[in-house]
Amino acid sequence: MAPGVVGLAADHAAWELKRALAARLHALGWTVRDFGTHGPAACDYPDVVVPCAQALARGELDLAVVACGSGIGASISANKVQGVRAALCLELEQARLSRRHNDARCLALAARLRDEEQNLALLEAWLAEDFEGGRHERRIRRLHELTQC
Repeated sequence: MAPGVVGLAADHAAWELKRALAARLHALGWTVRDFGTHGPAACDYPDVVVPCAQALARGELDLAVVACGSGIGASISANKVQGVRAALCLELEQARLSRRHNDARCLALAARLRDEEQNLALLEAWLAEDFEGGRHERRIRRLHELTQC
């Protein structure tokens, strides 16, 4: 995908990772919209992740990256927003497949389970992929239908 606008959101456990992600995204030509948090003071991940996911769902962002200590709370929060498919990725192949097969436009990362360089590698692997469409479109359509109930 050609660089565009990416949203970033992280709780207190991942705010330093968010800074590294922003620097890497800028270096790759992306425009970054930062939804916080901006320091180590405790915060609730839905407070920063949900506004980022909502901006993605409204089409204000091309992609989004959310993070917390385990990545679980951030991914659950983002997936609560209708139209968002967030994928928690801990391995490079997960990052690649989440874009190619699942058209995940939101990447969730775990600041406490992967170090900075590993998370940056996951980001780059995820950015390098595009949705394949084809047989995967039917599955994505079915997921979309589930959120219309």
